Amino acid sequence: RTLPAPGARLDQLKFAFVSCQNYEYGYYTAYEHLAQEDVDMVFHLGDYIYEGDPRPGRPRQHVGSNPVDLATYRLRYALYKSDPHLQAAHAAFPFICIWDDHEVDNDYAKDQSKDFVDPVVFLRRRQAAYQAYYEHLPLRPTARPQGINLQLYRRFQFGDLAEFHCLDTRQYRDDQACAKGKGGGQVVFDCPERLDPQRSLLGSEQERWLLQGLQQSSARWTVIAQQLMMAELKQGLAPLLGYWTDGWDGYAATRQRILAAIKQYRPANPVVIGGDIHSFWVTDLKSDFQDPQSPVLATEFVGTSISSSGPNYKLFALASKNNPHVKFFESRYRGYAVCIISPKLWTTHFRVVDTVKKPKSQIRTLASFQVKNGQPGAQQI
Repeated sequence: RTLPAPGARLDQLKFAFVSCQNYEYGYYTAYEHLAQEDVDMVFHLGDYIYEGDPRPGRPRQHVGSNPVDLATYRLRYALYKSDPHLQAAHAAFPFICIWDDHEVDNDYAKDQSKDFVDPVVFLRRRQAAYQAYYEHLPLRPTARPQGINLQLYRRFQFGDLAEFHCLDTRQYRDDQACAKGKGGGQVVFDCPERLDPQRSLLGSEQERWLLQGLQQSSARWTVIAQQLMMAELKQGLAPLLGYWTDGWDGYAATRQRILAAIKQYRPANPVVIGGDIHSFWVTDLKSDFQDPQSPVLATEFVGTSISSSGPNYKLFALASKNNPHVKFFESRYRGYAVCIISPKLWTTHFRVVDTVKKPKSQIRTLASFQVKNGQPGAQQI
């Protein structure tokens, strides 16, 4: 399939977005149903494979040891792509893919492993992982690895209807804030580093590219496709509320600059889609998340995982009450999201399976939301 010509009038676009498909945690029952959906394409928002040694007692097991070189990463992709339901989805639709962390190593940041491996050694591993990613997933020739790097961020224009800005939130980021001798992400009550404007989740070059794209966008819908949940999320129970440093909350200044650009440049109908957190979320994106009166600048939809287990439902349901910009949360189901865009309306359906512990499961729609043209913020229907 090919894209419509730039600027061509487009009356409708249908797509699905997925993420987080740990092979060991369950069967790809969601993909069996996704392959039968009426969509034009699929966005994969990261964690296509998972690193790690095999662990007994799970529905399925990884083959081979924790991947650290090109041969072992290739073996891991071969295992994942042997699944017939994933094969069916790839056969049915074009995939637009971006990575998160597990394609290399959990919670890595640029050249830093959470286990404080020598950066020279870790970059050799990262280079092997990037090469395997390029070999196994549909990417542009411009994404061919150059030394230790691979430029993954890019744009897609669907006629005059929608423009997608696809981000890379791993390769260029600064190390996680508030580390205190511990690598990777963690929930912190706060530290000055988390708010430091010199730190970036995207790196200066990619951030300039995105802000320029938001300024120049002429599509009816402006979509940022990325790996994480962008909205602020205070976690825990009041008064002990913390922030997860591996996501956008750990790079608050980057988020603020993007939201400021949306406010200033006013691209039409901005929508953010994300994954990573293994749960469904719908949020309002604002300049000031602490101010209930702060205007809504953009709409966010976060999709659950294909198979990876979700976070604690009760704890996050309580936490969502301390985040009034959160409109919907559900972590108990695996599945995907289907989005239908027309010039006047965006509709998102959260599709879920009953189980991934068995090879077969039914599919149903858990919840549906709409965003009207010119009115940021989703409404449940």
